[in-house]
Order: sequence, then structure tokens, then C-alpha cells
Amino acid sequence: MKNIFKLKFLAILLLSFQNIQADEIAVIDMRAAVLSTQAASDAFKALEEDADYSSNLEQAQSLQAERQALAEKLQKELETLSNEDIAKMQKEIQELGKDIEFLAGKLQQAQEETAQAIFVSNGAAMQKIIGELIQAKQIKLLLQKNEIILFSDPALDLTDDVTSMLDVAASEKSSQSE
Repeated sequence: MKNIFKLKFLAILLLSFQNIQADEIAVIDMRAAVLSTQAASDAFKALEEDADYSSNLEQAQSLQAERQALAEKLQKELETLSNEDIAKMQKEIQELGKDIEFLAGKLQQAQEETAQAIFVSNGAAMQKIIGELIQAKQIKLLLQKNEIILFSDPALDLTDDVTSMLDVAASEKSSQSE
């Protein structure tokens, strides 16, 4: 129901802007623009090298391997095991699964925190760049690239432009601070 409303709203919006030419419309995926920058790449690389993160990742991979081996053993020996042994192995597999989910949640939280920090640190620069692109390209309608847009010409997408300009701004900032 919510998506139907969004589609109707978008259709009305587009019909009300009949006088806007195609070159006055653009789309952007701000998340992809920021997370595709060199700064984001460096931040995620640093996260992977973080002792807690890498420890959790290794532990999750180890638990996953242990769970997989136990599941294979259960499947292989299913006919020869007692019901009690089968139940015990299934319970152990479930417990390993819960431990893996917990660690995966911690890893995902660390990734989200890193992404949020990247957005915060690039927010002002991104807004400035988007404003400059809007003026330079005389954009009258800028849409967030998401599930509402069914199709957009790749030529209308500003995501790569914003990423490149963010990288340039970051390199200029780092060269000025040196």
C-alpha cells in the first residue's frame, strides 16, 4: 500500500513538471557516492585491520566451519546415531548458529558505524558538491536513486560525479594540511 502511494505520488509529481526537460532532471545514490570514495575504502580497510573486528571475523569463520563440519557429520552418521545423539548434535548446531548470528551482528554494527562516520565526515562536502552540480547542470529536479525509480538513464546519474568530486576535495584537503 505504501509503495502504491509512492508510485502515485511520483507519477503526479512527474506530470506536474511537464515543462521540465530531461536534461533538467538527475538522480543520485548518495550512499553509493560516499561509500565509493577513496576515504571510505581506507576507512573500511582500517576497520578490517582493527583487532576487535578481525578477531570477531575470524571467530565467526571458525564457528561457521565447525558448524558446517558438525552438520556434515550428522548427515553422514544419521542412520547409525541414536535419537539422543541426533538431538544433541542438532542442539549444538543451533547454538553455534546463534553464536555466529551474534558475531555477525557485531560485525555489521561495526560496518554501519564506520559508514555513518564516513557520511558525517563527508556530509558538508557532499552537500556543497551537489549544490554546485545542480547549478552547473541547471538541474530542476534531483531524485534519490532508490526503489521508487523504475528506470533512469545512466546519463542522468550524478553518483559517480559526486564520488569523484569528493575524492578530489579530500585529496585537496589532505594536501593543504601537509
